[in-house]
Amino acid sequence: MIYMYTATFITEDSHVYARVPDLPGCITSGKNLDEAIELITDAASVWLVSAEDDGDIIPEASAQSSLDIPDGAVVSLIRIDTIAYRAATDTRAVRKNVSLPAWMATLADKKGINCSQLLQDSLLARFS
Repeated sequence: MIYMYTATFITEDSHVYARVPDLPGCITSGKNLDEAIELITDAASVWLVSAEDDGDIIPEASAQSSLDIPDGAVVSLIRIDTIAYRAATDTRAVRKNVSLPAWMATLADKKGINCSQLLQDSLLARFS
């Protein structure tokens, strides 16, 4: 799934503190704005993946005008792609048994087709 949320960034004591107001507890800090953007996107990805996995309600993104934004804060939209995040971070393999007609399995073997990889590629395309 792809989500768009507003993130706020405040510079204090040579750190940039970041949060996503719509995602309770989604906060982090970085050495500079670039790092803070990267880290808050990662934190929001973890928040959303956990919510998806647990079946929690995922809040709708609020309009920026309705958010409580501190004075002097930098405001930016961040894009979170939980499918891409999962693909990059969850490298565990799970064995799935799949049934194919014998002729199809034989032909796939003859053509050097990796059925496991083909299934992964096909599923990933369906998720997009």
